[in-house]
Amino acid sequence: MIMLPRRIPALTLSAALVTVTLAGCGSGADRHSTDALTVGLVAEPATLDFSTTDGAAIPQALLGNVYEGLVRIDQQGRIQPGLAKSYDRSADGRTYTFHLRDNVKFTNGKAFTADDAVFSINRVRTVWKLKIAQQMDDVRSATKVDADTVKVTLKHPSNNWLYSMTTRVGAMYSRDGVSDLKEHPVGTGPFEVKSWQRGDSLVLKRNTGYWGARPALDTVTLKYFKDSGALNNAMLAGDINVLGAVQAPETLSMFKDKSRFQVIDGSSTAEVVLSMNNSRKPFQDKRVRQAVRYAIDHEALLKTTRAGRGTLIGSQESPSDPWYAGASNRYPYDPAKAKRLLKEAGAEGTSIRMRIPNLPYAVSAAQVVQDQLAQVGLKVRIEPLEFPARWLSEVFDKADYDMSIIAQAEPRDQWIFADPHYYFRYDNPAYAQLLQKADAGSPQEASADYRQALKLLSQDAAADWLYLMPNLMVADKSLRGLPVNQVGEGLEFAGVRWSGK
Repeated sequence: MIMLPRRIPALTLSAALVTVTLAGCGSGADRHSTDALTVGLVAEPATLDFSTTDGAAIPQALLGNVYEGLVRIDQQGRIQPGLAKSYDRSADGRTYTFHLRDNVKFTNGKAFTADDAVFSINRVRTVWKLKIAQQMDDVRSATKVDADTVKVTLKHPSNNWLYSMTTRVGAMYSRDGVSDLKEHPVGTGPFEVKSWQRGDSLVLKRNTGYWGARPALDTVTLKYFKDSGALNNAMLAGDINVLGAVQAPETLSMFKDKSRFQVIDGSSTAEVVLSMNNSRKPFQDKRVRQAVRYAIDHEALLKTTRAGRGTLIGSQESPSDPWYAGASNRYPYDPAKAKRLLKEAGAEGTSIRMRIPNLPYAVSAAQVVQDQLAQVGLKVRIEPLEFPARWLSEVFDKADYDMSIIAQAEPRDQWIFADPHYYFRYDNPAYAQLLQKADAGSPQEASADYRQALKLLSQDAAADWLYLMPNLMVADKSLRGLPVNQVGEGLEFAGVRWSGK
């Protein structure tokens, strides 16, 4: 079984506010003709090597732009061919055979071959320093069949392994291009790194030797800002063309001029989870956890804290998951039932310490939860903690909390509830066994098995799922090809263009 490592919630590491601006000055029409974008971000990579440094900022900039994998994930969450034009899965689910595309070259001029694919897979297993590399632990061997064919044999069947190959661990490297990855990445993608000025910007330029469709943009400059408020003003002034990952939906009223702006409202993989420490009273009792879920009016919370922007979910899932169950796992708002359950459990009047990161979305949600739980007899005291250091130390590492709220942004991260040492402290072997069955079964059976596992997770009230973060952007009306849904780790620009281009 592939078990996701105990990772820091990715959204909270980057909390990435993205803005895209056209390079240069002058009128909008003049700027649109330059085929250049400047992308504003608030989280800068510490290095350009995501094999040695964690965090969302590096793959956000490079995955899908500079680096590619044998397979990729599409906007509907489906696994599609990438550098492999096709792949086969053996009847026993233990062997994957990848048939590589012809005439693919790295930006250092070297041809991409089966030797590079084997090298890349083995490098994750032997060189990578991060816990995420554990996703390659299920590999028994990676071998070259011929120059254009790679065979990967697993220790046991695993659907999750193939999905992990769409993430950063599946990035393909040149055997001759790994000497200085911290400064000079070498990949097969539609762009390559032109320059990097620490503390300021990272410039990508079109890869003229790219094997796929030619990108419409000549250059993409990733510009790093600290003052997100100034970006709204720049957008209104016409200097900024896309505001991505909008953190305050109420600011959308500033961009209601449809002759200038378009609002892109898609889904993400970031579940905003109200965690309950399953190892502590009163949450050792399932009835108390269920009472919390019945006590929360999720629709009112979403309207109050996010201006109604987001998706209500009932388990650890998102619409891009093939097994997504929609509203079927949600608990209906029923404060009377919540009170009955608390009375049965002898938990009326219990005091709860809610330790949350001092992030705006968590603080606003905590205030609504505090008020709604008070109405059923639970006394909640909110304790904001400095993020990331203090929250990670006290809640994530030590599990010293009763309740907390944070966004879990990793795609397909239902495995975190199968680890009893994760900060939820949820320990149900039946849930873990269902995930194992789903992972080892046929792809056709996996969705039904995952759906059953996530139904159990919801019935157990292992946590409460407040909502799924939207992938919310404001864009210049002339911009086309921005990804509507955030389904992977990279912010990809190969399909972005100005209308008429």
